[in-house]
Amino acid sequence: MARKRQSMDGNTAAAHVSYAFTETAAIYPITPSSPMADYVDQWSANGRKNIFGSRVKVVEMQSEAGAAGAVHGALGAGALTTTYTASQGLLLMIPNMYKIAGELLPTVFHVSARTVSSHALNIFGDHSDVMACRQTGFAMLAEGNVQEVMDLSAVAHLAAIEGKVPFINFFDGFRTSHEIQKVEVWDYKDLKSMCNMKAVEEFRAHALNPNHPAARGSHENGDTFFQHREACNKYYDALPAVVEKYMKKVNKKLGTDYQLFNYYGAKDADRVIIAMGSICDVAEEVIDYLNAHGQKVGLVKVRLYRPFCPEKLIAALPKTVKKIAVLDRTKEPGSQGEPLYLDVVTALANAGKTKIQVIGGRYGLGSKDTPPSSVFAVYK
Repeated sequence: MARKRQSMDGNTAAAHVSYAFTETAAIYPITPSSPMADYVDQWSANGRKNIFGSRVKVVEMQSEAGAAGAVHGALGAGALTTTYTASQGLLLMIPNMYKIAGELLPTVFHVSARTVSSHALNIFGDHSDVMACRQTGFAMLAEGNVQEVMDLSAVAHLAAIEGKVPFINFFDGFRTSHEIQKVEVWDYKDLKSMCNMKAVEEFRAHALNPNHPAARGSHENGDTFFQHREACNKYYDALPAVVEKYMKKVNKKLGTDYQLFNYYGAKDADRVIIAMGSICDVAEEVIDYLNAHGQKVGLVKVRLYRPFCPEKLIAALPKTVKKIAVLDRTKEPGSQGEPLYLDVVTALANAGKTKIQVIGGRYGLGSKDTPPSSVFAVYK
């Protein structure tokens, strides 16, 4: 399928795709996510239509907490709703995120991942904000460059609608959100052709309506809460297959090879890096050089981070791997290791692959550069 090419940054790519699937956008600006909401607002004002034939209704609230509350309310009323945020702004949304996920409401939060202030403010990129949201019940999809943001943001929206699980769709703040590349752009007709309209109708029929009343926001004690809390498991168990289904649809249209975990490098690699985000493009350059000079190295790019699918990770690894370096872009003080590292170690242990040496490392906190020399050092 031929698509028109256009120069844009990651924020524009995410906004372009999200506009197609959005009926209401509740926004509050925060660097570096503000341009996404700004573009959606401009396009709405200029009369652009989404795939449902309507303009997006954009409302700016007085804080990110208010934006998240408005998202929750609009979803409850049956409108497909989206927001855009980062860093402390995302953290202010966490209380509502638990409710949105618990009520199986299909939204997408587009996050240009940014450092959370600790000893100092830093407005640049790492994954400390999205990692703070792991327990909310939101699925998490990661992209590494502008073209991937364009291609895979659609997967987040499509899988949320069908899988009934909300998504954080994230990419590196400033590194990807503001990097301008010439990319192939989705036509809204193609996005509409992939959308499960039956699932959209089911979502709308589920909306709060005085003509068919339903109870929401109840209170439960320990006799029933536990059982009901576990009842969501089937949706998360089913979600990786839903994401794969839409990745295959995208692959069929575009000739790409997006998977839950993509491997790049030598088929018989003995040393492999596992990471997500913009470091993957840098690692690919290093891998090409090292493999051309007789070494055997590779990279596993994590796409679907939550729900974490261990069997797909194991399948992506070459059988010959002896050493793995897991690179996280966050710091969790006091932990035995950062989140992605712990997930990988657990996945390998449960699969009985205990002879593979796994080390964890941090990179790029606060957008500190991770040049090829750093990736060479990891492999060395």
